[in-house]
Amino acid sequence: MNIKSLEVLVVDDEPAIRQVLAAHLSRSGCSVCQAANATDALERLSKGDIDVAISDIKMPDFTGIELVRRARAAGIDTSFIMMTAFASVDTAIDAIKAGASDYMIKPVRNEEVLHRLMKVSDMRRLSSENKVLRNLVMGSREETFAFASAAMRELERLIAKVAPTDSTVLVTGESGTGKGVIARQIHQNSQRAEGPFIPVNCGAIPENLMESELFGHVKGSFTGADKARKGLFLEADKGTIFLDEIGELPLALQVKLLHVIEEKTVRPVGSEQAKRADVRIVAATNRDLAQMVADGKFREDLYFRLSVFHVHAPPLRERRQDIPGLVRFLLQRGAKRMNHRQAIVIDPEVEEILGAYDWPGNVREMENVVDRALILADEGRITTAELPPQIMRGDPAKNGIQVPPSGDGLREQVRRFECAVVTRAISDAGGDRRMAAQKLGIGLSSLYRKMEEFEALGMLKDGV
Repeated sequence: MNIKSLEVLVVDDEPAIRQVLAAHLSRSGCSVCQAANATDALERLSKGDIDVAISDIKMPDFTGIELVRRARAAGIDTSFIMMTAFASVDTAIDAIKAGASDYMIKPVRNEEVLHRLMKVSDMRRLSSENKVLRNLVMGSREETFAFASAAMRELERLIAKVAPTDSTVLVTGESGTGKGVIARQIHQNSQRAEGPFIPVNCGAIPENLMESELFGHVKGSFTGADKARKGLFLEADKGTIFLDEIGELPLALQVKLLHVIEEKTVRPVGSEQAKRADVRIVAATNRDLAQMVADGKFREDLYFRLSVFHVHAPPLRERRQDIPGLVRFLLQRGAKRMNHRQAIVIDPEVEEILGAYDWPGNVREMENVVDRALILADEGRITTAELPPQIMRGDPAKNGIQVPPSGDGLREQVRRFECAVVTRAISDAGGDRRMAAQKLGIGLSSLYRKMEEFEALGMLKDGV
């Protein structure tokens, strides 16, 4: 691991040893500070921004081993490499038991110090990644299905193109269109796939805590900061940070985010030291950032930085060809999650109603509808009785489709609803029945069969 991003504290009561070691580490690229005794060292460590402390064991006020104990008791996660001129197995064991990571015998060689420092640095990186991995176990790769729509196939092509690069990506789309899934696919197919993936909902974090959450803080930097916090950007080091709902980021934080993108460093709240953050940024929003720029609510320079590569997730109503396959996919996944032991069958009427619905909540809404149907279904069969009222109505306020009279039987209501959906699709297509069938996600022959059925029942208006 590169040690140039490390903050190192050298602790020794002998000025010559301390200064020579600090000078060598500085030449190697580390950011170095010094302490002449354990008391001063503990005060410096309490700020929470030191990665590794290289400390003598024998000191005038209290020992380096006691320094480790007190640091651990205070919640300080700095790694310790101990030094002593009085070598013994017992001393080494005591240092490790107290929480030290490594141990060296004086006089130390410069090459040995760098070797030990690199080893401890790698241990810290692995520990951080394991914490992130544990948090993401439930967010591992999802099963997928083949998209039928040209729009989604094009989106898959764009993802495949941009994922191997290190480009910043802006993902736009309505709520529920799968922007988070797209961000995770970009990460999983990138050179950073072995690194952490850190999702952040910018709209869910209080504004007064946003800077600390993103960039971290040192202990005592503000009221309530009783211990240091690393920050999500540093947690995502060597990986990807997903800034969801980026349009909710306050203007003051937009300036700091722009600095992070340009300088590749973050400065924790209350710290004088900037830390390198090797992070890829994927941002997402359901808002019109270009309009927000025009309204003065989003920085133009940040907008251009984020939208180096822009991908758009189309809503379900614009890719109805995907609805049947997506419904079946969600049914299979939901049945597996709910431990359904029998095969799930979905009535053709249900498939047609789901295909005609506009899905304002997109895939997220569809998943909720499917899960509800699975819970209510008798003997593994999903009928119109398991669909929620808004699906049966088809959002009449939006689509202009009349809800069938409540006095009709269920089958009669479904037929009238289908007839309204079909006639509206034909009207929207300017009378082009082939286009209407494509929009409805059904075959042309199925459309004609439906029309014949509606005509026989006297449901079709003249001229349709």
